[in-house]
Amino acid sequence: MIDKETIRKIMDTANIVEVVSEFVTLKRAGVNYRGLCPFHDEKTPSFYVSPSRGICKCFSCGKGGNVVHFLMEHEQFTYPEALRWLARKYHIEIHEKEQTDEERLAESKRESMYILNDWAAKYFMEQLHHHSEGIAIGMPYFRMRGFRDDTIYQYGLGYCPKERTALASAAKAAGFNEEYLVSTGLCYKRDDGRLIDRFSGRVMFPVHTVGGRVVAFGGRVLVTDKNTAKYVNSPESEIYNKRNELYGIFLAKRAIQKEDRCFLVEGYTDVISMHQSGIENVVASSGTSLTPGQIRQIRRFTNNITVLYDGDRAGIKASIRGIDMLLAEGMNVKVLLLPDNDDPDSFARKHSPAEYREYISSHQTDFIKFKTELFMEDAGDDPVKRAALIENIVTSISLIPDKILCSMYIRQCSNMLKEDEALLSEAVRDKKRGQRIEKMRQQEREQNAETATPTGQTGTQTVASAEAGPAMTAATPASPEEISATRTIIDAMPTSKMKRCEDVLVKLVINYGNKVINVPTDENGVKSTMKVAGYIQACLNADGLVLSDPINAQILSEAANMSADDNFDSAKYFLYHQNLKISSKAAGMESDKYNVAQIEAQDEENSRDKMFAMTDNAINMFRLAYVEKEIDKVLARLSDPAITADEKQNTALMKQYHNLKSLEMILARKTGGSVVL
Repeated sequence: MIDKETIRKIMDTANIVEVVSEFVTLKRAGVNYRGLCPFHDEKTPSFYVSPSRGICKCFSCGKGGNVVHFLMEHEQFTYPEALRWLARKYHIEIHEKEQTDEERLAESKRESMYILNDWAAKYFMEQLHHHSEGIAIGMPYFRMRGFRDDTIYQYGLGYCPKERTALASAAKAAGFNEEYLVSTGLCYKRDDGRLIDRFSGRVMFPVHTVGGRVVAFGGRVLVTDKNTAKYVNSPESEIYNKRNELYGIFLAKRAIQKEDRCFLVEGYTDVISMHQSGIENVVASSGTSLTPGQIRQIRRFTNNITVLYDGDRAGIKASIRGIDMLLAEGMNVKVLLLPDNDDPDSFARKHSPAEYREYISSHQTDFIKFKTELFMEDAGDDPVKRAALIENIVTSISLIPDKILCSMYIRQCSNMLKEDEALLSEAVRDKKRGQRIEKMRQQEREQNAETATPTGQTGTQTVASAEAGPAMTAATPASPEEISATRTIIDAMPTSKMKRCEDVLVKLVINYGNKVINVPTDENGVKSTMKVAGYIQACLNADGLVLSDPINAQILSEAANMSADDNFDSAKYFLYHQNLKISSKAAGMESDKYNVAQIEAQDEENSRDKMFAMTDNAINMFRLAYVEKEIDKVLARLSDPAITADEKQNTALMKQYHNLKSLEMILARKTGGSVVL
């Protein structure tokens, strides 16, 4: 385990803007930075990074936190691995203490898979560079491709021996579990239980995430055999989803940001050859159809993309449908058609980097024009084919979200197709209307699926039971009919009000839990000092009240326990908390702090008094919300004729009601009946 002093040094050194910029294109927005959220699909940037606070937050999906938790969420790192990543970046030496047996057992399966993949990548490289079979068989293939030594090392290319159990034997000898050899896809098991290498006799291409972690491999066979697949790829696993990964993105991301353009090709060697030729802002979909997840990867770094095609027109028509998704995502799409009999790899080997760039600059064209010209040749004067062509083009244009750009393409296509512009505009509007309707239907279907519950259950049963408070409850257990009546009232308002009041308390704990306040101890005005977190915990304990959210309860408990430490900084402590939920909540609440600048600017005594008044008011508002909820529960029981017919029960409930109303009036006078949020 990494010791606390090392963690502190890492957190103090790490620059959140520098780190996030490795994964998201950020632009300055005042004192902060803004970009497209990497955690959900969006077209308008709502992801902000605050260098002064050391936090990031998406104001759309709500995800965020400090620099460690950004890495944990984005790269699916464990907490220690995120720290090690930062330590490597900032050249910080890590001091560790020995893990306990329990801690070793707690290592996640995902982490084990990552470690195994990293070992396998090094194993394949070792076989290629230092073993006779790899040198004699694997290396000539890469030389034939024209790859230099530095390129081979940069992309981690390797070789897997022909022996069907070579990798499996070496991995087991290194201490790796068979379970992970199978789950990563490096090996598979035969019916007889024998472990077989998936990639035997193939040159290897490791697939890296945007953060540089090896999640999968691609293996190319070196013999010509119609019964043997040319490429074999890792199966999907807990760490690898091929629909979300782009080959080469780790090495291309900085160039994509710098050039503000991404070149999209099909295969591994296309990427490597172009990169070696000096065109580094290139990635591949690795033979799969382009997916929304892959598009989102690109959009983090640029809105401009050029798709490269070879001269195979049939292949272009088959794959061009996927580009419509790029248009729908608001990407500015260009297409580059290479000469016949050339692909991005072969063209790179025939031309210098300067010639390649010149060809790209002079031959790339916008996608709509390219698509129109491509299909016009087939349509000719056939009215049926022309109608199908117009329908196809109109569909693509209708996906473009920018109205001005959409209008320009309509005008362009009108001129190219010799069709009435107004007619094309109407067709595009009809398409957009149909898309909106379908989107609404899809959202409705998703909402219906989310709200559906198993037979015999309702979505409010858990709420009703969870909201039963620890004090002032009814004298006798509630019947099913009473619970049903109570739910109607409880779900209407008090629960939400209690949640708001609870959030106010937690905001105080996070931002000012370590602040000293003056607490009156008797009627004569004698005061003693306490910390904000300790005072809140003491008041709730005295009333028998608890915070309903387990995360909120943990925050309060930890702050109260640590408030005796004069060096305790509650805001920083929770912002850098190891629990992602706590850190994210702290980041969100820190960005919405109370404005107490005037309070803190006063002299110490006045500042402590003012801080106490604010804290005490928040506690009383929480008490008031709780009492109001209890009143509603009593009223619900009093509305049941079966209960009111029982004089003893009715009398007890009426007494409880009057006591609660008296308490409500006292608390309402103290708080003014409102809470500041």
